[in-house]
Amino acid sequence: MAWPFSPASPPAVRPLRTADAPAVAALHREGFHTGWSVAECEAMLVDPAILGQAIGAGTAVDGFVLSRMAADEAEILTIAVARKRRGGGWGRKLLQAHLGALSGRGVRQLFLEVDEGNAPARALYARVGFEQVGRRQGYYRKPDGSVAAALVLRRALD
Repeated sequence: MAWPFSPASPPAVRPLRTADAPAVAALHREGFHTGWSVAECEAMLVDPAILGQAIGAGTAVDGFVLSRMAADEAEILTIAVARKRRGGGWGRKLLQAHLGALSGRGVRQLFLEVDEGNAPARALYARVGFEQVGRRQGYYRKPDGSVAAALVLRRALD
């Protein structure tokens, strides 16, 4: 399958750097109503237990993923793709590269939580082999004050 990317600026997946913290914070605010600050992003990017990767052309951060590793397990803390890049396969490419990087670091089980109402994210996770293993009622607080359940997903890594 060919990726629907512009040949003039193909996206690449690369490690996140501390200098990327402002872009990471901005993308997180764009995708989530409770965004992280630049300082919070910097703290995660210097944590040796966190694996962070970006997708974009050159040094651009058009998407990112952060996972916390512990022994042979990891949890995706967040993944975000810029609105202008959604629907074009960028999230899938980023996530697949991230799965490989985690596997290369000895991670065998990967977990995440996703809002049960987030159909695009759930479809992405299903396409790359995540399965539901739990549900947390009232886990997410929405901007209007209501709450939503989180689905707990798991994927084995080779």
